[in-house]
Amino acid sequence: MSTERKIYSVAEVNRKARMVLEGALGELWVEGELSRVVVHGSGHWYFTIKDEQASVSCAMFSRDNASVTFKPKDGLKVQMLARPSLYEANGRYQLIASEMEEAGKGNLQEQFEKLKAKLAEEGLFDEARKKPLPVLPRKIGVVTSPTGAAIRDIINVLTRRFPNIGILLIPAKVQGAGAEQGIAKAIDYLNTRGDIDVMIVGRGGGSIEDLWNFNEEVVARAIARSEIPVISAVGHEIDFTIADFAADVRAPTPSAAAELAVREMGSFVAEISLYERRLNQSLKTLAQDFRLRLNRAAHSYVFREPSVLVNRYRVMVNSLGARLPQLLEMSATDRRQRLERSETKMAHLLQSGVQQAHQHVDELGMAMRHQMERKTESDRQTLQRLKSQLRMLNPLAVLGRGYSLTRRPDGTVVRSVAGLEKGEPIITQLADGKVVSNISEIE
Repeated sequence: MSTERKIYSVAEVNRKARMVLEGALGELWVEGELSRVVVHGSGHWYFTIKDEQASVSCAMFSRDNASVTFKPKDGLKVQMLARPSLYEANGRYQLIASEMEEAGKGNLQEQFEKLKAKLAEEGLFDEARKKPLPVLPRKIGVVTSPTGAAIRDIINVLTRRFPNIGILLIPAKVQGAGAEQGIAKAIDYLNTRGDIDVMIVGRGGGSIEDLWNFNEEVVARAIARSEIPVISAVGHEIDFTIADFAADVRAPTPSAAAELAVREMGSFVAEISLYERRLNQSLKTLAQDFRLRLNRAAHSYVFREPSVLVNRYRVMVNSLGARLPQLLEMSATDRRQRLERSETKMAHLLQSGVQQAHQHVDELGMAMRHQMERKTESDRQTLQRLKSQLRMLNPLAVLGRGYSLTRRPDGTVVRSVAGLEKGEPIITQLADGKVVSNISEIE
């Protein structure tokens, strides 16, 4: 007895298998390491997730991966919400991901928020305790890895903006177990030196795990107790750490931190020139003011109309004449004595008035002269101090001590023999002139 067979196509079998697989398991969270990542031009992601014992193919379509805040790459450990499925075209079992985050990020973010809230409650992030950055630091301390890109970026920016600025690197491990202790010790050490005006603390970009040492409490407290202003420069612009909140100023990148630490030398030169022009104009204005005051005093009525004083005392004489009948009744001796006293009094008053006028003019002139001398001396000292500071900051000043500066014909400073070629012309700047030569040997 024959039975009728139910014949399925391969496509039907795969479809049934897919429906069984998807219906039986549903969505679940999977943790593993990404491998063989492919970002398709359509925006879809195709990759393998694996652990020590197994691996499985995966897909994450563009509508779902648009909300992922990082780019997938080989070796990255992730957690993803996915549903098991089967690709019917070739019968391949796979996982379809709908959400993805870096493994451990959720736990680390929780730690971050707890520590941030704790330190904020203590007042560690208060704006009132933030210290201003110096206008012109003598020396800048840098706490970072000596081999990373961050220190190269910082040095390049600082030397370009202010060629002879002092830079002190305190090498520190910026990633891995125990790195936070080294960072905190470096910050404390810079505070003991006495010659550091501002410091930059940070590193280049990375994952949340890479940057985690800057989220440790020991680093935040070291920054908070620093008497030297601290600029944090951790990761990229989108990265925020506890160190950023504790620092006096947060820079989005190490290069931006260097730009915040010191202004360009040209701006200082322009500002000093502006002050010098204002000082000269102020001296001219002050001199004109004193000259006008002296002219007003010299042309006062005491000198311009001396007859005014004479008329004033003539009135007194006339008044005395009106009393002459009374004087006639007096004895000749009394009249003579009273007349002598009146004459003496008139002469004294006239002399006293003239003397006081002369004294007033003399005192006014001396006061104006002394005030001009004090102002001129003060302004001269200020101008001399500014010129001395500018002279001290001039990078060419060191040439007088036996150093030299070598450039290519296009003005590029030669910092290394790398890139130089035999026969290439170079220009050597000395204290008293320049020497143009050709390279004959490179050692």
